[in-house]
Amino acid sequence: MNLTRSAFIAGAVATALAGLTSQASAAGRPPQEKCFGVSLAGYNDCAAGPGTSCAGTSKRDYQGNAWKLVPKGTCITMKSPTSPTGRGQLVEFKEVRR
Repeated sequence: MNLTRSAFIAGAVATALAGLTSQASAAGRPPQEKCFGVSLAGYNDCAAGPGTSCAGTSKRDYQGNAWKLVPKGTCITMKSPTSPTGRGQLVEFKEVRR
């Protein structure tokens, strides 16, 4: 077997193993959902509104347009003092100041 063919086979095997590993880790996690208004400033997963780029860019605690990934079904049970209901929301919301 020549060196080029050996390198190709080794690369193909490594790619296949990496794919199996990522599938297994995703399968072991519970389903997740976006939960708006529950992250602290700088700890959002993404979508933090105008003037921000993505993860870790929210400017305020419990920002209504910033979300965090949480286990599915737990969002609406989480505290969010700026939410109209006082709990996390499945959609972006306009913050309420109390």
